[in-house]
Amino acid sequence: MQALRIYAGPRARAHIEKNGLQPADVGVVPGAAGGPKGLILGPLDRFIFGDWLAPTTHPVHLVGASIGAWRMATACLNDPVTAFRRLEHDYIHQHYELQPGQKRPTADFVSEQFGKGLKDFYGGRVREVLQHPRYRLHIVTSRGRHMLGREHRLATPLGYLGAFLANSLHRKAMGGWLERVVFSTPETALPFATGDYRTRQVHLNEANFNPALQASCSIPFVLRSVHNIPGAPPGAYWDGGITDYHLHLNYASNLIAGCAHGTPVVGQNDINSSSGERPGAGLVLYPHFQKAVVPGWLDKGLKWRHKATHFLDNMVLLAPDPLWVKTLPNGKLPDRTDFTRYGADVQARVKAWSAATAASQQLADEWQAWLLRPDMARMERL
Repeated sequence: MQALRIYAGPRARAHIEKNGLQPADVGVVPGAAGGPKGLILGPLDRFIFGDWLAPTTHPVHLVGASIGAWRMATACLNDPVTAFRRLEHDYIHQHYELQPGQKRPTADFVSEQFGKGLKDFYGGRVREVLQHPRYRLHIVTSRGRHMLGREHRLATPLGYLGAFLANSLHRKAMGGWLERVVFSTPETALPFATGDYRTRQVHLNEANFNPALQASCSIPFVLRSVHNIPGAPPGAYWDGGITDYHLHLNYASNLIAGCAHGTPVVGQNDINSSSGERPGAGLVLYPHFQKAVVPGWLDKGLKWRHKATHFLDNMVLLAPDPLWVKTLPNGKLPDRTDFTRYGADVQARVKAWSAATAASQQLADEWQAWLLRPDMARMERL
């Protein structure tokens, strides 16, 4: 059984039919939110960043939200293969001890432990990320506005109810409650246009790297928001997946123009003149865990927003075949329900997740084989 399915937008397919696919063609690699589902992409990450893209000399933009931000930041470390193996191990083995009488750990405790884990993971290595010679990192976060500007026991649930209702009417309307704030490698334009949703951009530096990354992973009510990140507008910052669950961003428009359009930038004089970098053919290579690229977390139940748009015309998306997924433990990808499914039996969860990640080596093997002999018949329409 084939494990990997390959999808492409019309512009990407036309380019590959004429020229094939080379590492220099790729200008952007996104990393989606999705918690443990991202574990399935470990072998693909190790091959793409440790082998396939490694010899190239052109700039590549890495855009991530939540676990995707953690993955993309890890790609910027020296020896990314070893770093990705550690990320996989640390994520699989995470465990939060419950106090007597607790059914679930408190958000304060989870945030504290997660923050310590990030500091340990990137301790003394943030400069490797920020000064990577070719990779330009963009960490996506969701900044609360008005009622969501500060985390509060009553105001926060009401604020998210307002965001849900606004988003149900129109995605842009949710911008009144939450805005997209992207923390980027200094002197780097965003690799996507921002007319779709209220957006700010902030310089990444050693002072705000860890807070920004933790904010991007801070699921509301599971972790605490991160307040007052250095160099960024004040307020509460949450999981980047809330505004951009699967990063359904306007890559097609912006890679042609080569600059960000109308994005307020904090800590930078002129984002559009900061660099003349033009990333190859401007294709987007997206290792993902499903075909659908869902815009925001609150869009999960709005199926009509799951279809591909012209934003993704230059995208090549790699995803596991749904039938292959059924061969994994429990017949599904690892996900957050496994914390409840296995409860205190941590070793059983670790065994299931480890088996799934080991099986996903087949995804990387099939992608590598396809690159050696591209089979257009296997490339489906995105």
